[in-house]
Amino acid sequence: MLAQHPLTALKGVGPKQLEKLQKLGLFVVQDLLFHLPLRYQDRTQLVDLNSAIIGGEILTEGTIFSQRLSQGKRRSLLVTIQSPSGKLLTLRFFHFYPRQAQQFSHGRTVRVFGELRSGPNGFEMVHPSYEFINTQNPAPLETTLTPIYPTTEGLGQASLLKLIQQAITLLKQYPLAEYLPPPILDALQLPPLNNALLTLHQPQATDNLLQIKQFKHPAQHRLIIEELINQQATMQQMRAVEQQRHAPVFPPSQLCNALLTSLPFALTQAQQRVLQEIQQDLKHPHPMQRLVQGDVGSGKTVIAALAAIQAADAGYQVAVMAPTEILAEQHLHAFNEWLKPLNIPIAWLNGRMKAAEKRFMLAQIKSGEAKVIIGTHALFQEAVTFYKLGLIIIDEQHRFGVHQRLSLHEKNRNKEIHTHQLIMTATPIPRTLAMTAYGDLDLSVIDELPPGRKPVETAVLSNEKRFEVMEHLYQRCKQGLQAYWVCPLIEESELLHAQAAEVTATQFSDRWPDLRIGLIHGRLKGDQKALVMNAFKAHQLDLLVATTVIEVGVNVPNASLMIIENAERLGLAQLHQLRGRVGRGSKQSHCVLLYQSPLSQTGKARLNIMRHTTDGFKIAEEDLKIRGPGEILGTKQTGGLQFRIADLKRDAEWIPVAKEWAAKMVAHHPDLVKGLQARWIGQKIDYQHA
Repeated sequence: MLAQHPLTALKGVGPKQLEKLQKLGLFVVQDLLFHLPLRYQDRTQLVDLNSAIIGGEILTEGTIFSQRLSQGKRRSLLVTIQSPSGKLLTLRFFHFYPRQAQQFSHGRTVRVFGELRSGPNGFEMVHPSYEFINTQNPAPLETTLTPIYPTTEGLGQASLLKLIQQAITLLKQYPLAEYLPPPILDALQLPPLNNALLTLHQPQATDNLLQIKQFKHPAQHRLIIEELINQQATMQQMRAVEQQRHAPVFPPSQLCNALLTSLPFALTQAQQRVLQEIQQDLKHPHPMQRLVQGDVGSGKTVIAALAAIQAADAGYQVAVMAPTEILAEQHLHAFNEWLKPLNIPIAWLNGRMKAAEKRFMLAQIKSGEAKVIIGTHALFQEAVTFYKLGLIIIDEQHRFGVHQRLSLHEKNRNKEIHTHQLIMTATPIPRTLAMTAYGDLDLSVIDELPPGRKPVETAVLSNEKRFEVMEHLYQRCKQGLQAYWVCPLIEESELLHAQAAEVTATQFSDRWPDLRIGLIHGRLKGDQKALVMNAFKAHQLDLLVATTVIEVGVNVPNASLMIIENAERLGLAQLHQLRGRVGRGSKQSHCVLLYQSPLSQTGKARLNIMRHTTDGFKIAEEDLKIRGPGEILGTKQTGGLQFRIADLKRDAEWIPVAKEWAAKMVAHHPDLVKGLQARWIGQKIDYQHA
C-alpha cells in the first residue's frame, strides 16, 4: 500500500538521504506526494527575445556569437548568443571551469533558461541552466511545467524531483484511497484526490497558473479542504472522548453569592453570561473544557475566582496557573482579597521559594488543607501532589506547551475522575482561528468592559520627539499620576536602535532627580521584581521603566500614561496587551507609541491600527493578517496546529465549511475519518492525546 510504502524502496534513498528527507517531514512515499511545489517554471515553450519581458523567467535559444573573460574584481565568463530575430543575449557565469568555457564555441546552438535581466550591454542572464542543441534533431520541449520544491541542506532540487517523479509513477499504478465521500466533492466541486495531486506536481501549460499561484485552483482547494476536515474531525472526536469521561459535580455555592454581594462593583452582563455558562458546566458529571476570551480589563479574574469558589465549596482543590510570576502574584493578591473572607485557604508556589516555605506549601497541598493553589510552571513539578484536584484554571494558555498543560491534567490522583478545565486568555483570537485551534473547547467571550472605563487615547510619534515626551511625562507625574516607560531591550544596541531600559532610567534620574523611578526587566530575580512592583502599586514610585515583562498581569489603576519605545518592533497583540496596563482607573489614560524612522509599510499599518482602535478583536484580526496564526497562538512552542498545505490566514473562509462536513463525517463515516488521520497526522503530534 502506497501510504505505508517506505522511502528506502525508492531508487537513490540510502540512510543519509533518508535522514535529510525526514528533516522535511517526509517518512513514507505518500508524504512525497503531499510535498507540494513552491512555484513552477515554464519550459514548455520557447520565447523569442523580441517578445520577452525583463524580470520574467524564460526559455529561449540562439547561436553563440562570441565569448570572453571579463577582468576586474570578479572574473566572469561572458557568452553572447544571437536569437533567430537578431537580438543579442549575454550569459554571465561567475563560477566556471576552463573546459566549460571551451564548450561555448562560435556557431553552436544553445537553449537557455533563466531570469531575463537588463545588463550593461542589453539583455542578460546570470548562471542560466543550458543545453546544447542539435539543430537537425532538437531535443523535445517539456510537456508539463517544472515544479520547484521546498528543500533542505544537502538535498538538491534535482534529487528531490527524481524522487517525487518515482512517487508519481507509483501513484499512477497504486492510486491513494479517497477518504472524502462523493457528496462533499460534488457540493464543493472538488476533483478526486489523485487527479489533484497529479495536477499540482505536473501542471500542464494549459492549466491556470495564476490560480495555482494564488492558491485558488480547485486542485489546491481539494487538499486544503481534506486537511482542514481532518483537523476539525479530530478536534470533534477529542471533544466527544472528553465528554464520555467522568468528572466531579460542583453544585451552585452560596459562597459565590457572598462574594458577589461583597464586591464594590456589579458584574457586567457579559460577565454574568459567562459565569452562568461556567456554572452550568460544573454541574455536569463530565469535564468542563471552556475557553474564556476577554479583552484586557474585561474582568476575567473575578469569573475565575467564582469558578474556584464553586469547586472549593464542593470539597475539591483548584489549581490556578499563570505563565509569569508577575501575573501569578496578581492572581494571588486578587484571590486573597476575595477568598480569605470566605475561609477558603490558598497556597502559593513559585520557582524562587525558600526550602522551608516550599515544604510547608507542598504539605498543605498534599493534605488537602489548601483549597486553591496558585502558581507558575512550578505547579508542574513532580514534588507537587494534590489531595483532590477538581478544577484547573490556566491563564494565557497559549504561552504553555501542550505537554506542560497535560502534565498538570495528569496530577489528579484518581485516574477515573477527570478535572474540569477553564482556560482564559486576554489575547483576542479571531473566530476562525479559535474554531480551529480550540475546536475541542466551548468558547465564551467577555465582550464588554466595566462601566466607567474610558478608551485609552493613543498617539504615534517619531523618536525625534522623545525628549518632549519625557518632559511631558515628568510634568504629569508631578501632578500625581503614575506612568510606564516600556523599552523592548535590556541593553543598548546600536544595531536595533532600541533604547535600553537601564539607559532610559538613568536619563530620567539624571535630568529629574526628584522623580521616583523603578526599573524592572527579565534579568531581575523574582523577589526584586516583586519589591519594585509592590512599590509602584503603593505609589512609592512615579515611573516604572520596564521591558515587556509587564505585558500581562499588572494592575495599577492610578497609572494612566504609557510610553512604548520602538513600538514598530512589537506585534499588534503585544502592543495591545501593554496598552491595557493603563486605562484601569477612572482617569483618562494615554498611550504614546514612539517609532524609529524610517517606518516600513507594515510598521506604518500596524501603528495606524493601534491609533484608530482599542477593540482587541479588530486588532487580533489585523494581527492575523500581518503575522499569521503561529505567532498569535504560540504554536511554535507547542508543536500543535501545524498544517502541511492549509494556511489559517489564507484559507479562513474554508474553516466553517470544513467544520460542518467534519461533523457529518464523524457521525456517518468514522472509518473514513481514521483514514484521513493516518494520512494527515501520520508521524506528527497525536491530537487524540493532546
